[in-house]
Amino acid sequence: MDPVSQLASAGTFRALKEPLAFLRALELLFAIFAFATCGGYSGGLRLSVDCANKTESDLSIDVAFAYPFRLHQVTFEVPTCEGKERQKVSLIGDSSSSAEFFVTVAVFAFLYSLAATVVYIFFQNKYRENNRGPLIDFIVTVVFSFLWLVGSSAWAKGLSDVKVATDPKEVLLLMSACKQPSNKCTAVHSPVMSSLNTSVVFGFLNFILWAGNIWFVFKETGWHSSSQRYLSDPMEKHSSSYNQGGYNQDSYGSSSGYNQQASLGPSSDEFGQQSAAPASFTNQM
Repeated sequence: MDPVSQLASAGTFRALKEPLAFLRALELLFAIFAFATCGGYSGGLRLSVDCANKTESDLSIDVAFAYPFRLHQVTFEVPTCEGKERQKVSLIGDSSSSAEFFVTVAVFAFLYSLAATVVYIFFQNKYRENNRGPLIDFIVTVVFSFLWLVGSSAWAKGLSDVKVATDPKEVLLLMSACKQPSNKCTAVHSPVMSSLNTSVVFGFLNFILWAGNIWFVFKETGWHSSSQRYLSDPMEKHSSSYNQGGYNQDSYGSSSGYNQQASLGPSSDEFGQQSAAPASFTNQM
């Protein structure tokens, strides 16, 4: 039997059915989608400048841009409609910092999720034999939750800036030829941003996954077990004191009842003495 079959038969992959490992596997997949949809993006737009002098027109001006969206470095040439002279135009804006931070968080989250999933599946006993492994896992999970929130929010703002800077209407305003009423400037097609929108969605989904996984990782730490003992000790003391109080009440009740029965009437000896007195008086008579 090969090693993979032995591991499967021994129930090693059963850990994936637990929330801790299952969420880690989802985080791994969602991290791939996040950095793939953002880091692998390349798009563009096409413009058309129809000059009054048709020989100077350019009906197909392609403007291409891609990750990491340093748009101020994207340049292209357009006709000025004033002879053969051409104008060099560049886009406005730089969203590289937010895009690169988002992709960096996604890549490191993918690597950590992959390593953690392997540990959960193949080294679960070593992971739980002391508190060091769960404690490190808990701290890293909290840090990545914060990074996903910051990175996704920053990239959402950066993507908004990219959409404005690559809007064909905004780009046409940068051309001197389009400021002359005799020339006709139009947008042939706009850039497609669907994959970038998807990257933002996956970013916030990753934040939800990592934040939700904090509780399941916390349950593996010694902090959770100590807090459980702290909560259970007062309950045990309360229940034990209640039982002792009940026992004393019962014993008190039984002893008081006994004393009440003893004090209800005279004892048998006193009753015998009282009945003997009339009998001796009769004998004297």
